[in-house]
Amino acid sequence: MADLNAFQSWISACSASIDDRAEDLTELDRAIGDADHGSNMKRGMSACAQLAEQEDFSSIDAYLKKVGMTLVSTVGGASGPLYGTFFLRLAGPLAASEDVGPREFGQALRAGVEGIVARGKAEAGDKTMYDALAPALEAFDEASGSGAGLGESLQAAAQAAAEGRDATEPMVARKGRASYLGERSAGHQDPGATSATVLIEAAAQTLT
Repeated sequence: MADLNAFQSWISACSASIDDRAEDLTELDRAIGDADHGSNMKRGMSACAQLAEQEDFSSIDAYLKKVGMTLVSTVGGASGPLYGTFFLRLAGPLAASEDVGPREFGQALRAGVEGIVARGKAEAGDKTMYDALAPALEAFDEASGSGAGLGESLQAAAQAAAEGRDATEPMVARKGRASYLGERSAGHQDPGATSATVLIEAAAQTLT
C-alpha cells in the first residue's frame, strides 16, 4: 500500500533519475527531435519535486493534480501536456484514497495512459512514450490480476516499459517531429519512451 509520502517519494526519485539522465535524453532527442527533452524534463520534474516542500497536501489526488499542472506549465513541447495529462488523469481514480493498493493504482495507471492516448492520439508502434507505457500497463494488470502486490506489479511494469523502450529503436516514427525524418528516424531510441520508462522505474522503487 502506498500513501501520500510514498507518492511524493516517487516524484522525488523520478526527478533525481531524470536529472542524472538529462544529457542522455537530450542526446536521444538531438538525433530525431528538438534536442530539448532532457532539459525540459529536468526542469519540470525538479519543479514537481519541490512541491512537497512548498505546500502541504491533504490527499494523494490533490498532490498528483498539482504535479500534472506543474508539468503542463514548466515542460515545453508536446511532453508537458502529455505528462501533465497523465498525472491529472492518474489522480482521478485515487480521489479519497489514503492508502493505494494494486487495484486502485491499476485503475489510475490505466486512466493516465488513456489520457495520453486521448491527447496524443498515439498508437502502438508510433515510436512514442506510449510504446513504453502500453506494455507497462499490460504487465501491471497481468501481475496484479495474478495476486501480486503493488511493488511486485510495478516491477513487472518497469521491466515491460524498458523492453518497450528498447523496441522503439528500429521503429520508423509516425508521430511528432521525428516523423519528419521518415526512415531516418529508425535506429534511434525514442526519448519519450525513455523518460516514460524512468517514470515507471521510479514508481517501482518507491510505491511499495
